[in-house]
Amino acid sequence: MTRLSVAERLAATDKNALLADIVQQSQWSLFLVEQAVLIFGSENKEFSCNDLRDVLPDMGHGYLGAAINGLRNAGVIEHTGAMVPSTSGPTHGHRLSVWKLTAKGHAIAAQRAARTEKAA
Repeated sequence: MTRLSVAERLAATDKNALLADIVQQSQWSLFLVEQAVLIFGSENKEFSCNDLRDVLPDMGHGYLGAAINGLRNAGVIEHTGAMVPSTSGPTHGHRLSVWKLTAKGHAIAAQRAARTEKAA
């Protein structure tokens, strides 16, 4: 088991607190970003936050990390094992995970698409 330094533990705590704050600010905005991830994931074999930032309005970028974590924890998306450099300036090119929908994610996306078609 890897032991984290004090600085790493504090950084993780700060990150978790920030994500919790983002989620508390607006469940609706988070829901919209999660829907965007499902749609993008159903139309693309793999994706990263770089890809999603390109299709989200600026206000959605702040919810992206929380949405990805929530969908991963729910088993809707999974890490492919690949990493790409971030294209966002403030991140200074740090590594981003590459994701794909799981079978559960594809099923949810298909149900969403069917409801949308039925409503139209």
